[in-house]
Amino acid sequence: MEFIENTPKIYVGTYGKYNDGSLFGKWFGLSGYTDTKDFYKDCYEYHGNEVLSSGCRPELMFQDWESIPDFLISESWLHENTFRYFEITDEMREERAQAFEIYCSSIVSWPSNGNDLDETVQEFEESYQGYFGGSMKDAEIEFAYQYIEDTGMLSDVPESLERYFDYKAFARDLFLEGYSQYDGHVFADH
Repeated sequence: MEFIENTPKIYVGTYGKYNDGSLFGKWFGLSGYTDTKDFYKDCYEYHGNEVLSSGCRPELMFQDWESIPDFLISESWLHENTFRYFEITDEMREERAQAFEIYCSSIVSWPSNGNDLDETVQEFEESYQGYFGGSMKDAEIEFAYQYIEDTGMLSDVPESLERYFDYKAFARDLFLEGYSQYDGHVFADH
């Protein structure tokens, strides 16, 4: 897994130490791991000196994290597909990786929806229309212009009539039924 900037990392303590008033723990960078099994192994080794009366391992507590989407982590767990998610987004351009994070968190609620990650990527590829945050300052209208150009919708209309076309109203209609926009990223609704 290769992380250039904004390396995902987690500050790992334990509930036992926290309940005793200690925030003792360690920052673990995720770029050195390929799966959750190895990550948890190192966390338990680091906190191995904490002996519980029951003889069980200590309960890990993720007290802070950076550059990890909230849908992959909580105070007490790290999703099993976290490293696969980062592997997939590492292969995407930054803009597309941002769109995939939006898609997972705001559109399909992955991973809580129970869908397979590879299936979610495929559905994202079918849904994602691109980033429209350019010179027009209105992503929906910018998308409407691109949509009309790509479909050739006005190609047979005389230029003298084309200038009367209401792009703003057309954009409104597109986004009422069929498309959604989040921070300039446009998705087809399925």
